[in-house]
Amino acid sequence: MTRTHLLGVLAMAAIVVASNILVQFLFGQWLTWGAFTYPFAFLVTDLMNRMYGSSAARRVIFVGFVVGVVCSLIGTQIMGEFGPLVTLRIAIGSATAFLIAQLVDVSIFSALRNGKWWRAPLASSLVGSSLDTALFFTIAFSSALVFIEPSNDVSWANEVLPILGFGPMAPLWVSLAIADWGVKLALALIALVPFRAIVKRWQQGREQIA
Repeated sequence: MTRTHLLGVLAMAAIVVASNILVQFLFGQWLTWGAFTYPFAFLVTDLMNRMYGSSAARRVIFVGFVVGVVCSLIGTQIMGEFGPLVTLRIAIGSATAFLIAQLVDVSIFSALRNGKWWRAPLASSLVGSSLDTALFFTIAFSSALVFIEPSNDVSWANEVLPILGFGPMAPLWVSLAIADWGVKLALALIALVPFRAIVKRWQQGREQIA
């Protein structure tokens, strides 16, 4: 594994673990802090895909996935002020959503990689982010899946409220998911700036070596 691949793995693992912890803390009324960190996982994947190909991107995903799962499981054993730093449901939801969404991201990026530079990272991140949000919040907080971790009280996430404070009535976690999805879409657009800059610098470095 090259130094660049190792950096990708470490970045991916750090994002997953940090997001698993931060998703349990609200930022305002409808957002969790995890909404601001997790979308960068797609930036890491897309950079690896653009620079080293889909196989390299999948390797980073799988290794980052394993490291992230191990660290998250360790987090389930560390008690914080309000319980484990990472609940089992959040660990399972994060792992499931991460793996599926990231692999879909790679497939879409690879299919569009020969088009305009922004099309592949934007389309893959938008689809991957949408899939990730739907899977994660359903697994982590839906009352229908309480059997996953019966001891974990998710009643707070299932309090029925107007969606985002003004829509139809739904569990709180639905509003959190919608707000999270909106942030991910916005960050997918913003991430095009560092994506373009890093890839351009990498290309210039290759030209100088050649």
